[in-house]
Amino acid sequence: MSLVVFSLMLFMYYSIWVIVLPFVDSDHILHKYFLPREYSVILPGIAAVILLLCIGAITAVVIWKNQKPKKVD
Repeated sequence: MSLVVFSLMLFMYYSIWVIVLPFVDSDHILHKYFLPREYSVILPGIAAVILLLCIGAITAVVIWKNQKPKKVD
């Protein structure tokens, strides 16, 4: 349940940051609670690269462990 709540909060934070914040004046108090807009592209990109690296590493380990030794005739 806590993972669902965390995911929902993260989704709401990111949605407000990317969708709503560009339409709010830059001197509004709401801007104090968010990082600069450049990070809205950089952080998900880094997370995607890390996710792909982890998936690739797990796949490589599974394939490596499931290889049968070659028979020498």
